[in-house]
Amino acid sequence: MTLRLSLSCGDYDRTRALKDGTVSPEGLALTYVALSPEETFFRMLHHREFDVSELSLSSYTIGLTSADPWLVAIPVFPSRMFRHTSIFVNRASGIERPEDLRGKVVGIPEYQVTAAVWIRGILAEHHDVPVDGVSYRTGALEDAARYEKLGFAPPDDVDVRPMEAGRTLSAALASGEIDALYTPRAPSCFLRGDPAVGRLFGDDAEAAYFAQTGIFPIMHTLAMPRELNARHPWIATSLYKAFVAARDLAYERLRETTALSAMLPFLPLNYERTTELMGADYWSYGLDANRHVLETFLRYHHEQGLSPRRVAPEELFAPQTVEFFAI
Repeated sequence: MTLRLSLSCGDYDRTRALKDGTVSPEGLALTYVALSPEETFFRMLHHREFDVSELSLSSYTIGLTSADPWLVAIPVFPSRMFRHTSIFVNRASGIERPEDLRGKVVGIPEYQVTAAVWIRGILAEHHDVPVDGVSYRTGALEDAARYEKLGFAPPDDVDVRPMEAGRTLSAALASGEIDALYTPRAPSCFLRGDPAVGRLFGDDAEAAYFAQTGIFPIMHTLAMPRELNARHPWIATSLYKAFVAARDLAYERLRETTALSAMLPFLPLNYERTTELMGADYWSYGLDANRHVLETFLRYHHEQGLSPRRVAPEELFAPQTVEFFAI
């Protein structure tokens, strides 16, 4: 008998084979609900609407160390992204180098968002900008009516305060009300070409970071209720195998040169350069291949006051997805 599950995840090339049915998890029929990350996270964390969900790695880690760790993850990472280019500055703020952020006012959607955890950790470890060396203002990027997806009290030694009611982070950056912005989604003021706004880092910063550290930051994982995992422990492995198969099909499409799989004219050259720098399986799944990345993130998470103890990578995932049989 096939078990039907709801899965909420973004519409990504690496998951599209699951969405269109090209890949079917063993024993499962998926109702694939393609939503933006923000909507998926909010609905899963506030209303527990889905059987399986893409989830912020930071939000999941906070839940794991809470009084109610109701979710368990699978070592699949639908979203990975370098975040140097997610730091935007007001050009009049005098921020020319990362070190110039010290003493400035920085906007963030929420203190706990995964992108901000990575950005603060990278700035502290590699650019001498301590986490408590800036003042943070939290708020909606574009819609002042936005709700936080996860209520969280920041540490006492870090200045974190909400934006003035009715103000958005994008508008505040453009006006100079805040000096910089750490955000997973580019602000509209930048996208429309506002001359007052620019990126802090140049085009080569992220490749240089990977060459130095070997880290391709993980943003999101896949999570399901522990109760469901306890009732049907085979589901996690079935999903893991299916997500790997879907990702591998995406690799194949990127390698195709007969016709471009995406509307990017230099896609083949970009793919070749990516694999030369990062290896053929640059979007790796599984614990072992990502231990260093996860250890770094979990260290940042704890150092920034988001988890009461330093979580070990093994704690994140369902045990049956950490080790597999071999012939």
